[in-house]
Amino acid sequence: MKQNNVKTIHPIYWIPTTWFAMGLPFVALSGASSIMYKNLGVSDTQIAFWTSLIMLPWTLKPLWGPFLEMYKTKKFFVFITQIFTGLLFGLVGLTLQLDYFFSFSIAVLTIIAISGATHDTAADGVYLNELNAKLQAKYVGWQGAFYNIAKVFSGGALVYLAGQLEEEIGIRNAWMVVMFVYGFIMLVLGLYNMRALPSTQDEAKANTLKEGFDTLKDVIVTFFQKKNIWYSLCFIVLYRFAEGQAIKIIPLFFKASRAEGGLGLSTSEIGLLYGVFGSIAFVLGSILAGYYVSNRGLTRRTLLILCAIFNLPFAAYAFLAIAMPMDLYTIGAAIVTEYFGYGFGFVGLILFMMQNIAPGPYKMAHYAFGSGLMNLGFMIPSMISGLLSDYLGYKEFFIWVLIATIPAFVVTWLVPLRKSEEVEGDSAVD
Repeated sequence: MKQNNVKTIHPIYWIPTTWFAMGLPFVALSGASSIMYKNLGVSDTQIAFWTSLIMLPWTLKPLWGPFLEMYKTKKFFVFITQIFTGLLFGLVGLTLQLDYFFSFSIAVLTIIAISGATHDTAADGVYLNELNAKLQAKYVGWQGAFYNIAKVFSGGALVYLAGQLEEEIGIRNAWMVVMFVYGFIMLVLGLYNMRALPSTQDEAKANTLKEGFDTLKDVIVTFFQKKNIWYSLCFIVLYRFAEGQAIKIIPLFFKASRAEGGLGLSTSEIGLLYGVFGSIAFVLGSILAGYYVSNRGLTRRTLLILCAIFNLPFAAYAFLAIAMPMDLYTIGAAIVTEYFGYGFGFVGLILFMMQNIAPGPYKMAHYAFGSGLMNLGFMIPSMISGLLSDYLGYKEFFIWVLIATIPAFVVTWLVPLRKSEEVEGDSAVD
């Protein structure tokens, strides 16, 4: 291996930009694209199915994670995928001008998903290798905060921009500009992180393809040999069961007319509500949760509290679907509940995977396995959510989503947790 010059950089300089770059493409594909296609006349069923299916690379990423060890460093794959993703977003904008825009744009978004999933695997590897268990708990809130800022920025500011531009230059041109903005931001982040990310890792020597497959086999075998792994997998799959169903339908519910059971909001109103009401709540929720867990440890009690706050937003959306308020402040209060709850509660899931699934000789790959299966638990409910909402109607659908939170509480109550001394032991080894 080629030894890099040791360069220690404070986490605050690279965690915010890296996790913003992690969140932006994920949310663009899972959320903002739904509004874009809705405005371009695509049906809810097609939107929910295809924008869920293209998220599959975030589930399959463990299959190529071990091959990232064969060349360069994890830092290299982080900034290079950010730059590549930026270029691809520009290409998405151009496809919107074509007659078969839906097919072409979905194809390019799929490549973005592969690039984004690769980026996330490498970024998680940097985090797990650079920080010990105590610092992982401390900065996991900052991870969530800037991941969520990306969500708010994508679903708020950029959607608002699209809504304003739609009235001036038309829907296709408006979203082309927005895709160009996504691309420009990713390019800037990639160039910045080329210098800001830690450079303490050795460059990998070139291994053979056979060695890569042997490593992949060992990664899979040792992953399923972990203590209580099946309980852990049930936890990470079912924790987001309700969220997976709601996430695609919420923006469509906001956009749908009141005659259809929606709230009849404009694109600009949706962007404004997310941008103003959601942003502060998201950041506060994520950062407070990180310090909360850092001080108290990941115990049964703290995990149950995190789970309860994570699922609280679905009660708020059931209320909106039943009451159908017209007051934007009431709707904004529900969005505050969603974003604070998501930011606060998601920290429990991330830290659980770091401390109960990742530890061992293949931290990056095993964490990728965990997060990939977590995304599978998110993706499958998302794919069928459009069919469910079309069949049930928005009001009954969100009542069902509220009921669907029950499995998360059951698995949170039952999942075994590693003892604090085991976690500290991993920290000492790091």
